Amino acid sequence: MAQQIALLRGINVGGNKLVAMGALREMFGALGFLDARSLLQSGNVVFGGGTGTGGLLEEVLERESAGRFGWPIDYFVRSVKEWERIVAGNPFVEEAERDPGHLVVTFLKKAVTEKEVAGLREAFAGPENIRAEGRQLYVVYPAGIGRSKLTLALMERKLGTRGTARNWNTVLKLAAMVRG
Repeated sequence: MAQQIALLRGINVGGNKLVAMGALREMFGALGFLDARSLLQSGNVVFGGGTGTGGLLEEVLERESAGRFGWPIDYFVRSVKEWERIVAGNPFVEEAERDPGHLVVTFLKKAVTEKEVAGLREAFAGPENIRAEGRQLYVVYPAGIGRSKLTLALMERKLGTRGTARNWNTVLKLAAMVRG
């Protein structure tokens, strides 16, 4: 059974857009997916079965969520092979070992170009370090995330695509979930 990972954007943050993880797992089951398991309350689901992948699967999940929960929710789906490449391709190995809470992977709807990433780098002044790889941005926030000028809103505006971010600890926990 092929497993996939779905990341939901913007749920259960600051008491807004509340989605119970049980209701989310139930939705995956109703759609025919098997063994849906969630991690944390921020919308991370490992699931199996089904034949859809990528953007088409994201559209199905987004449509079903809007009907069930009453508002649009962006989904970012990656296969297990993609997830393994994300973990193995981390360009910030030292930072991941030293301070994994300040290393973030931003998952994007589309791959970005070097020109778009250069425009993003020019749009803020700060100590953050950015590397793009396909539909992911790896970002190190050495001074912390909360006060950084490198926000998700800025990333989306400069890159022309939607995104959701997970810190390195969560990325590794999801990798462990798919390994069993």
